[in-house]
Amino acid sequence: MDKKEYLKREVYCGNVSEELEGKEITVYGWVNNKRGLGGLTFIDLRDREGIVQIVINETFKEQELAKTIGKEFVLSVKGKVIKRSNPNPDLFSGKVEIIAETIIILAASKLPPFFPENSGNVSDEIRLKYRYLDLRNSRLQRNFRIRNEVTNAVRSHLTENGFFDIETPMLSKATPEGARDYLVPSRVYGGKVFALPQSPQLFKQLLMVSGFERYYQITRCFRDEDLRADRQPEFTQIDIEMSFGEPEELFAIIEDMVVKIFKIAGKSVTTGFRQITYKEAMESYGSDKPDLRIPFKIKDLTESAKKLGSNIVDGIIESGGKIKTISMPDSKKYSRKILDNINSYIREVGGKGVVWIKNTENGFKSSIKADPEKLSELYKENEIDTDNIIFMIGDQEMKALTLMGRLREFLGKDYMDKDKLEFLWVVDFPLFFYNEDEDRFDSNHHPFTSPYLDEVGLLETDPIKVRSIAYDLVLNGVEIGGGSRRINDLELQKKIFSLLNLSEEEINNKFGFFLDALSYGAPPHLGIALGLDRVLMLLTDEDSIREVIAFPKTTSSLCMLTGSPSEVSDKQLNELKIKIIN
Repeated sequence: MDKKEYLKREVYCGNVSEELEGKEITVYGWVNNKRGLGGLTFIDLRDREGIVQIVINETFKEQELAKTIGKEFVLSVKGKVIKRSNPNPDLFSGKVEIIAETIIILAASKLPPFFPENSGNVSDEIRLKYRYLDLRNSRLQRNFRIRNEVTNAVRSHLTENGFFDIETPMLSKATPEGARDYLVPSRVYGGKVFALPQSPQLFKQLLMVSGFERYYQITRCFRDEDLRADRQPEFTQIDIEMSFGEPEELFAIIEDMVVKIFKIAGKSVTTGFRQITYKEAMESYGSDKPDLRIPFKIKDLTESAKKLGSNIVDGIIESGGKIKTISMPDSKKYSRKILDNINSYIREVGGKGVVWIKNTENGFKSSIKADPEKLSELYKENEIDTDNIIFMIGDQEMKALTLMGRLREFLGKDYMDKDKLEFLWVVDFPLFFYNEDEDRFDSNHHPFTSPYLDEVGLLETDPIKVRSIAYDLVLNGVEIGGGSRRINDLELQKKIFSLLNLSEEEINNKFGFFLDALSYGAPPHLGIALGLDRVLMLLTDEDSIREVIAFPKTTSSLCMLTGSPSEVSDKQLNELKIKIIN
């Protein structure tokens, strides 16, 4: 490039339009495609905004240079905008093209392992190893445009509602929040470690004690846990906390924000999200994050099932179990092969099997021995359509509900409107669950969640019955946010810690600074954290959050691009006073 030639973006390739017809412009971008036709060469030049067609005709002075240009070369093209004789309706710039006068190769490209437009046909490992090539794909470029617009909308909305954007530390103290911490050894204090935050939970509560009243942060969080499609070791959440408010006020703020977020992707959302209790969610849907697009509910058939005279069913009930059922239409489509697959699925997810009953040309039949007349009576007693097939699972109640919830999701996919957005607040979670492996109570959310104050007395007599002022925001069966009212009373917080089987020494060591803060006038406060990556996954209709994270890890927590985690030198380990044990 001549020293007097300066790079200056005039117009993006994807924004070249008829308004520029007759003008001489310069565009920059990557070669998306190159093809010859007669004496002409056509180049599709791509940048983040889209593609414009470049035409190299016989008047172009550097024909030899044009021959050297390959796909993914970076070019500067100067030329005149003219109308296309064969418009391309799929491109914003499709009515015009640029007749090249000058082309400068700004960077050559060797043959890539895949071309961006074909990345969907490449293994995830290769895509992630060459993520910078993958990100050139127009779908991913769109995803990150949306991500940028969403974060801007979030900041604007929360600022309008009086929230301050305040950063909290990345290097902090290890505290129990449900997952394993990522630990960072200290060089200065050998043998001691920082922890990367699983969330800014304690710091945002301290900001409420500090009197800021309304805080938010779009922040990175780290959890060393097993991965899946909607989980990564590092992720981003929209973290919110507010003082002197009730959950309904926070719900309204969040719902208004969701409306603005989904409008960015052209999706309409109406506020006034449905609310159901945790108890109702489990009893009707077998899940604390039910997909309401599936139009079927779970019912209890324990009393009716007693009348079937089945030794199997009677044995379950006599051992304290419950019989849960779901009724599905069009029983004729459930062939023996399909029923066997359903039974195998339930076994795969931890059940012993599923019982089915359906009406046939020869009367009622079931996978258990039962009188057809009694099967018919069961249908009548429970007002079940005789064209329906019913599935029954028997076990201890919570397990039976959970298994039936999995079956509801498994069978219900063919009956739901996949374009529908079903938002739901699930509220009133139990404060504790009993950890049988460790023979103790664990927090259902985290140990800073407030119980209903009129149920505090039950902490002494029956803690498992205490409800928490906690809530999750669910969209189409995916939990996208969770929060609660926090404990602002020092003695109540100590009581919760003791019920979690934490010793006085552990409490002081891990939370002494926090308990001290509560003694200096902590206001009533509550908050929520929304998983930005999960929200964006649903917003962009992707199946994995990796498609909305610029440089994600694999399902085994590896970064294929950089090769991390990696080994470090003995010198670094010695400085940190760390020894690797193989």
